[in-house]
Amino acid sequence: MRLALVPRPTEFFDLFTKAGANALEAAQKAEIRFREFPNSSVAQADLKEAEHAGDRITHDIIQLLNTQYVTPFDREDIYQLATAIDDVVDHIDEACDLLELYGVESTAKQAIEQCRILVAAVQHLAAALTDLKSRRSVQQELVALKEQEDDGDRVMRDAIADLFRDSRIDPLVVIRWKDIFESLEDAIDACETAGNLVGNIVVKNA
Repeated sequence: MRLALVPRPTEFFDLFTKAGANALEAAQKAEIRFREFPNSSVAQADLKEAEHAGDRITHDIIQLLNTQYVTPFDREDIYQLATAIDDVVDHIDEACDLLELYGVESTAKQAIEQCRILVAAVQHLAAALTDLKSRRSVQQELVALKEQEDDGDRVMRDAIADLFRDSRIDPLVVIRWKDIFESLEDAIDACETAGNLVGNIVVKNA
C-alpha cells in the first residue's frame, strides 16, 4: 500500500470527533432502551446499527493511518485510541443485547443509573475528542470523565451487593443481572481507557 506524501492530519481529528459522536449516540440509545424496557422505543437493531457505524469509522481511521506518511501524533496512539473508542460501543451493544438474550422481563433501577453515568462519561469523552486538535479543554473533560467512572464503580458495587443481599431472589436472576451490571460497567471502564489514551496523547504532544 502506497503512503501519501500530502499531509491530511485534519481528517484524523474529524474521524475521532465522528467516533465520539457515534459512541455518545449509542450510549443515549442504551439509556432509553434500559429505561423503557421491555416496551422500549429503541430496539436492539438500533444499537447494532450504532455498533456497525463505529466499526466503519474505526476502519476509516486505520485505512487513513495506513495510507498517510505524516500523522498528527504517533501511529500506535492513533490505532490504540481508535480501537478503544470502538470498544466502548461494543460493550454498550453487548450490555443491551443481554436484555433479550437472558429474557429479562423488566429493568432494574441500578442499570438505569449506570446508563445515566455512561451517557455522562461518553459526553465528556466525545468533548475531549472534539477538542483533541486544539487541546483547550481536554484535561477538564477527562477529569470529569474520571469522576463519572468512580461514580459508576460505586453504583455497580451497590447493585451487585443488593442482588446477593436478598435470599428470595431467584439465583438465575442474580446471574443474569450480575452479567448485565458488569457489562455496563465494562462500557464505562472502556470509556475511561479511551480517555486515558487521549490524555497521554495530549501530554506527549504538548
